[in-house]
Formats: sequence, C-alpha cells, structure tokens
Amino acid sequence: MVRRAAIAPKGEQCSPQFLAWLLTTARERAGLTITDLAAKLHCDRSLVSRIESGDRVPQARLIQHCDELLGTGDLLAAAWAKVDWHREVEHPDWFRRYVEMEAEATVVREYQSSWVSGLLQTPAYARAILSQGDAAGDEALIAERVAARLSRQNRFLAPDGPLLVVVLDESAIERRVGGRQVMYEQLQHLLRVGARPNVVLQVAPYELGERTPAGVSFTLIDLPEGAQWLYTEGLAKGHFISEPHQLLRRSKAYERLRADALSASDSARLIRSVMEELLNVSPKADLSAAHWFKSAHSDQEGGNCIEVAYNLDAVVPVRDSKSPDAPGLVFPRDAWAAFVRAAAAGAFGEV
Repeated sequence: MVRRAAIAPKGEQCSPQFLAWLLTTARERAGLTITDLAAKLHCDRSLVSRIESGDRVPQARLIQHCDELLGTGDLLAAAWAKVDWHREVEHPDWFRRYVEMEAEATVVREYQSSWVSGLLQTPAYARAILSQGDAAGDEALIAERVAARLSRQNRFLAPDGPLLVVVLDESAIERRVGGRQVMYEQLQHLLRVGARPNVVLQVAPYELGERTPAGVSFTLIDLPEGAQWLYTEGLAKGHFISEPHQLLRRSKAYERLRADALSASDSARLIRSVMEELLNVSPKADLSAAHWFKSAHSDQEGGNCIEVAYNLDAVVPVRDSKSPDAPGLVFPRDAWAAFVRAAAAGAFGEV
C-alpha cells in the first residue's frame, strides 16, 4: 500500500503529475498492468494510460473506484482533491493537446472570427493559410501541416461522426483566401459539409455588431466521460479552461450567438450569394496547356466563332477563334456548367 505520507502537506496543492505517480505506484504494487486496471474500471486502456501520464483529467468517481480496487483507502481521492483542476493552463504543446481532445470529442462547438474552421477547410485553403506562417517557404513543412490539418477532419466527416457546430463570422466567408478560385471552392465545400447530418454551420452576419465576440475565436469541447473544456488560441499559445463558471458563461454566450446568427438554411443562402460574386471572370489563368474546341455553330464566314477549353482542372476559358491572341474570358467550371445548363433549358432564348 502507498504510504499516506506521500501526500502533500495539508493546505498545499498537488500537481496532476503527482497524482499520476501515486496511481501508477499503487497499481504496480497491486500487481496489476494498465490493461488489468482498465478492465476492472470498465474503461479503455488508453484512458488509464493517459491519466498515469498526467495528460488527462480523471473524474472523481473513477479515482474513488481506483482507491477501492487498489486498497489505498482514500489516498488517491484526497490527492485528486488537492489538484487545482479548474485553473487556466497554458500548454507549450498546446496544439498537440488540443488535437488529442478533438480526436476524442463527442461534441465540438466552435466560433471563428476570421477564418474558416480548420475542420472545414479545403486543401487549397489550408495551404494558403499555412503558407503565411512560420512555415513560409518550406514546402515540405507546409505539405506536412496541410496533411495533418486534413487528417483531423476524417472522424467529423464520417457517416456517424461527432456533432460539429460551427458559427463563422461573415468576414470569414467574405475574406478571399488563396484567390478567387480557392475561395469559391472553399465556400462550395462549406455547403456540402453543412448538409451532413452531424454538422451545423451558421454565419454571424455583420449586422450583429457588438453582439458578435470581437476578434475572439473559441471552441467548446465535450469529452466522452462528461468532461468539458473551453479552448482559446492566441498568436503563440493556447489556453485550456475547465473552470465550471467560465464554461457555463461561455456556453450561454455561444447559445445566444447561435440564436442571433443566421439559421443554417439562411447561412447557406448567404454563402451562395458570396459565391455568385466570385463567379465573375477570373483575372488570371495559365492557358498554355489549354486544348481549344471550336463551337459547332462556328462557320467559315467568321461568325459565331467561339472556342472553349475543357481540359483545365478549375476553369473553363472561352475565346474568339478569329482572334486567338486576344484576351479571353475565364470562368470557374461550376459557373460555366450552370451557364450551359441554363442555355440548354432556353433561359436565354434561342442559342
């Protein structure tokens, strides 16, 4: 049995690492492996492992159960009570800690004031953002970070993924990241993802004014055992808060924000309207690889001579075949497809 003298003197605080050491020592002296203890606690082995490494906040009832199983009286529970679990913690490894929480979360509620949520970003959008940070110019590092960001999305995009609620400030969908085409595809992705049953996407319009959290993005995370965390991020560090009063206050503020924000359907309409603004002619495009196809309506007399190229990934260029060196029009593929469908349906009269 672990000696009670190992506990910090009355009135002093214990660290999570000290409690982790006590639990590990008590388990080993009881002749149990992590797997053995997890089986007796009816929980996953990884939970016990992370508690013993000091990376997870254990629930009080679980620690009390450990006392019963390991014959330590109330030693572990007394140590648990001396840990200030509800303080605000700055983690030098804040991003790793956040990603680990995100990977276990049952519900994630997020407000983003400037950018599209990382869980909803396209590869091109993510690359544009990550290329401006400390990885600027390091193509290998940028690619690694983009891949890491995209991998976080997998469980939320699965058919039975956790609930993801995201409120974006309107500026996040208006800010043209990566250029016209990248932003168009990003907004298109938001519409697709927002249609998923486990994803709720809302936009906080400019009209909310002071009712929108000014410049402060935050995330509320619900974990499987009932623990909740508030996460905020600065320029170089992340903050994790589990103090009940602050959690309650921020949760209420988030629900008020959701009530004031546009509904999911109205948000989708706003996103589509922003996309329509992006359907204007693209200012720049590399057409050197374009394979031009002349319209069947073109004739030898020089009338109706229109050429298009369908072999480029993101755009469809259109030009006058009589003046191949003159400027052409370059449209996003979706915009051109919509035009063709409308023309075929007779929306523009006889073509």
